[in-house]
Amino acid sequence: MNLIEKLNRKSATVGILGLGYVGIPLALSASRAGLKVIGFDVVQQRVDHLNEGISPIKHITGNDIIAMKDAGFEATTDFSLAVKCDALIICVPTPLNEYREPDLSFVVATMDMVAPYLRKDQLLSLESTTWPGTTKEILLPYVEKAGLTVGTDFYLVYSPEREDPGNPDFETRTIPKVAGGHTPMCLKVAEALYSIFIDKVVSVSSTEAAEMVKLLENIHRSINIGLVNEMKIVADAMGLDIFEVIDAAKTKPFGFTAYYPGPGIGGHCIPIDPFYLTWKAREYGLHTRFIELAGEINASMPQYVVDKTVRALNAVGKSVKGAKVLALGIAYKRDVDDMRESPSVFVMELLRDWGADVQYSDPNVPVFPTMREHNFNLTSVELTAEVISGFDAVILLTDHSNFDYEMIHGNSQVLVDTRGKFRGDPAVTRA
Repeated sequence: MNLIEKLNRKSATVGILGLGYVGIPLALSASRAGLKVIGFDVVQQRVDHLNEGISPIKHITGNDIIAMKDAGFEATTDFSLAVKCDALIICVPTPLNEYREPDLSFVVATMDMVAPYLRKDQLLSLESTTWPGTTKEILLPYVEKAGLTVGTDFYLVYSPEREDPGNPDFETRTIPKVAGGHTPMCLKVAEALYSIFIDKVVSVSSTEAAEMVKLLENIHRSINIGLVNEMKIVADAMGLDIFEVIDAAKTKPFGFTAYYPGPGIGGHCIPIDPFYLTWKAREYGLHTRFIELAGEINASMPQYVVDKTVRALNAVGKSVKGAKVLALGIAYKRDVDDMRESPSVFVMELLRDWGADVQYSDPNVPVFPTMREHNFNLTSVELTAEVISGFDAVILLTDHSNFDYEMIHGNSQVLVDTRGKFRGDPAVTRA
C-alpha cells in the first residue's frame, strides 16, 4: 500500500515534531480526524504533562488532551519513533539571533534527530515560518543523504502554520492550508494528508512560493500595524482620537481594512518574520526599506508608551524614579498566555531602567516566565480597588476581556491606555 492509499484509508501515522502553540493544535486536528498521532518534543516536562492529560496552552483544555490520548496519541522525547511515522510535520520555533538574523537552529537540530529514521514512502513537511528556499536548501540535503529520491520514494513539502491563538472564530481545521511541494507528486501527497484534517487546502507551485506566502501575510500585518501606530502618534499630537478615526474609516465597505494601534507588536510571527525576508533579499542585492521602516516604527512604540507615562506622572507632580507602576496585561495579545516578543515586557524594562518599581497583573500569566532576554522575578498582582489605588500609575498594555475596566478606571491615580478601552475620557492618557 502506498502512502496516498494509507492516507485515504486513514491508516497512516502522523508525527508532530514540536509540541507548542502550533504543534498541539495540529495534533488535535489530525487526531480528531481519525489519524494516529505521535508527538515529539525535547522538553521532558511538556511530554510528561501531555501524557498525563495536562494542557500547557490556555486555549486548549485538558479534556482536549485526554480525548486525543484516548484516540491513541502519545508524546515522546524518543525521536527513533519517527521511523513509525508515515508523515513528519516540523513545528519548531524559527526566531532571530542576537544580530536580528534568521536562527534555524531548532529546525536543524530537529532534522539531525530524525535524519537516521527517514525512510521510503514518507512525507516530511516544514510548517515553521522561514525564508524562501529553506525547504530546498536545508531539508532536502538530509533526504538525499539518506539515499531517498524526493518525488519518487519520499515527499518533501512546505505548509506554513496559520494559527491564531485565542481567536474563537477559527480553529486549525477551518483555516485554509497553503501547501507547496518540491515536485508535483510531493504536492499531491501533501494534499492527501492535509485534506484529511483541514477543510480547504490551497496548493501553490513550489515550496518557495509557500514560504513566501507566509512572509507576505505577516509582513502585510506588520506594515499596516506600523502605519496605524504612526497615525496614532500624529493623531495624538493633533488632539484627535485615533480609535474614533479608525472606527469611522472602517464603515467604508471597500478599500479599507481596520488595524488598531497598541504598545508595539508581539508574538512569534509579526516582530520576526519580516526580517527573514529582508535578510534573504540581501542575497539578491535588494534592500527592503518599506518593510524595515514598519519594523522600526513598531519597535519604537514601547518607548512612546513610556514617554507618555513619564509625562502623565509629571503632570501630577510625580517622578517616574521610585514611582509604583502597574502593567496590566503582559501576554502579547488579548486572552492568551503567550509571552513571546510581548511589547509589555519591553515597556516594563524601560520603566525599570528609569527607576520605577514595576509590577504586573495578568490573569493568564500568574508567574513571570523564564525568558532568554528578559528577567523579572514577579508574580501577577491580584486586582482590587485597594491594590489599584496603591499604584502611582497603571498602564493598560493587553486588553484581556476579564479585566474589570470600570474598577480599574475608578481607582487609578494615573491611567495610561494603549488599547483604546477608555477612549473619549480626557482624564485617561492615550499612549
